Amino acid sequence: MVLTDRVGTPAAAQIGRAIDALAGRRVAVLTGAGVSTDSGIPDYRGEGAPRRNPMTAQTFLSDEAARRRYWVGSHLGWRAFAAAQPNAGHAALAALERAGVASGVVTQNVDGLHLRAGSHRVVELHGTMRRVLCTQCGQVFDRRDVGERVERDNPWITVPENVELGPDGDVLPSSSDGLVVPDCTVCGGMLKPDVVFFGEFIPAEKFREAEQLVATSDALLVAGSSLVVNSGIRLVERARRRRLPVVIVNRGETRADRRATVKVEAGTSEALAAFASALPSLR
Repeated sequence: MVLTDRVGTPAAAQIGRAIDALAGRRVAVLTGAGVSTDSGIPDYRGEGAPRRNPMTAQTFLSDEAARRRYWVGSHLGWRAFAAAQPNAGHAALAALERAGVASGVVTQNVDGLHLRAGSHRVVELHGTMRRVLCTQCGQVFDRRDVGERVERDNPWITVPENVELGPDGDVLPSSSDGLVVPDCTVCGGMLKPDVVFFGEFIPAEKFREAEQLVATSDALLVAGSSLVVNSGIRLVERARRRRLPVVIVNRGETRADRRATVKVEAGTSEALAAFASALPSLR
């Protein structure tokens, strides 16, 4: 395999060093929004990322107008979000898991693309857009069913052709006036997509699952995350305390660059595909 067929010469040398660092080890993978940019889902902080004021848990629960705006934007975004397809990076990680190299994926993304690409052990730290929860009785609903209700009760909602999609599956709607907000069909309570809003904590059991994945692996590969969110940097610290190799693949600076065994400055799709092509060297 010629790595320069996939990436530039400097990145090819970095990938070679990363393969050496990971060779013969079971690798836990941590992914961020950068893994999904080649699927048409923008990064929060990458170059060209739209400026946004993400919905906070407090605002969602306390402000009816904000909640109505969120449901319009979330529905429009979810429709576009659901049409996104896994890219070469997602496929490469699934291939590494099938080959026994990757022990699993911890992802900060809510798009579900790792599962759709064929990865089996996936810890979705920040939840998923596939489900909706009742904040009162805890009933779980399939997002497709809730989406059908939203469109039935609000036939004026249409998905714009050139929607400005956010990493969380939200868009900025032009209007939310008159929206009939879906409620729980069991108790009539307030519904909320099964994602961790700003101002919310990651469920303790979910983070323990992520910690366990790192604890039972021999190396950590971080792909497409700037590690600004504390959950990611905490996992890197868990790996460092056990003196595990830490490989970071990301365009641009991350909070853990100085702690990495190898930093690969490249796009995740190209770099991860190069790792998958190097399976004989990694096993």
